[in-house]
Amino acid sequence: MDRKIISTERAPAAIGPYSQGIGWGDVLFCAGQIPLDPITGKLVEGDITAQAARVMENLKAVLEEGGSGLDRVLRLDVYLTDLAQFAKVNEFLSTVFTQAPPARVTVEVSALPMGAEIEMAAIAARKGKG
Repeated sequence: MDRKIISTERAPAAIGPYSQGIGWGDVLFCAGQIPLDPITGKLVEGDITAQAARVMENLKAVLEEGGSGLDRVLRLDVYLTDLAQFAKVNEFLSTVFTQAPPARVTVEVSALPMGAEIEMAAIAARKGKG
């Protein structure tokens, strides 16, 4: 199998030595996304729901570039700097994954890049691969 680097301008450029995504056969591994606007390179303003929505748009862009989509996410990892936001994030994610939601990990962390309050990473199945 070939390891394929996934990169799109529809998601923020990597802010370190990593790829936005890696395709490996029928699986796509998406790097963690924070609520950065891919055009301005700045964190979006707003509450945790607005931030989660931007993160999801960034993940969606990488997923689509890699031949997948939100409907094919197998596992979602969510990192929060304040676990008190867990209920609001759950409420938002229930609108994204309305049927057969992915397996998930949610943890509180002491800090995230650029002062973000949320980061999400995903592993997904690729369409037409395998």
